[in-house]
Amino acid sequence: MYRLSVTLGQFLVFVVFFAIWELLVDLLHIRPVILPAPTAIAEKIWENRALLLKESWPTFAAISLGFIAAVVSGFLLAVGIAYSRIVRDLTYPFLIAAQILPKIAFAPLFLIWFGFGLTPKIVIAALIAFFPIVINTAKGLTSVDKELLQYMDSLGSSGWEKFTKISLPWALPYIFAALKISITLAIVGAVVGEFVAAGEGLGYVINSSNITLNTELMFAAIVTMSVLGILMYLAIVLLERYMLPQGQLEDSGHSTM
Repeated sequence: MYRLSVTLGQFLVFVVFFAIWELLVDLLHIRPVILPAPTAIAEKIWENRALLLKESWPTFAAISLGFIAAVVSGFLLAVGIAYSRIVRDLTYPFLIAAQILPKIAFAPLFLIWFGFGLTPKIVIAALIAFFPIVINTAKGLTSVDKELLQYMDSLGSSGWEKFTKISLPWALPYIFAALKISITLAIVGAVVGEFVAAGEGLGYVINSSNITLNTELMFAAIVTMSVLGILMYLAIVLLERYMLPQGQLEDSGHSTM
């Protein structure tokens, strides 16, 4: 009952927000080129549904591949950091420096290196989504209860058994917390890549609409992008609910970078 009430409350917040938006545009006589009303955006989405659906696929591919690349590389490095002091000491300063650098500013450089197309979008998405996965996964792996590991040692368990049966399940709440952060960052990276290094995708539609002052189509692409991002985020949430027991599921909401 509580979950249903929360869901209805969340839906109501969106309804109120769009109602206020619609009312302000009407009362203040704001021109569509500056800020279109939600109803006008909905009409534009319907009119251009084929275009928006077509352009969603390149964006989805860039986000997915960049996110997967970040997950695989970030997880492997996190394991190295968690179990090797040498790896941790050598890579941590570089990770911090790489995180501080404005990776979005490198987008034009990636255009020179990789050309137009899917590759620069994947690279940007992966770089932006990489850091939370490394940090959270390493934190989860190093926070395992020492008594559990000692108990496994007393049973003569191998390092691989301790990792798969104790350390990895223990770290899952941290990992899923990182995945939920990283998927949103991958979306940002893919869109930035489409701004500067693509001739297709929702980011390209947004950029070209901005140039032609087609604000309604620009907002239509933004809304489509938001829906795509929400669906990908919810996919991770559903996977989290499937893989984690209820106790760990509650703990994962408190896991932070």
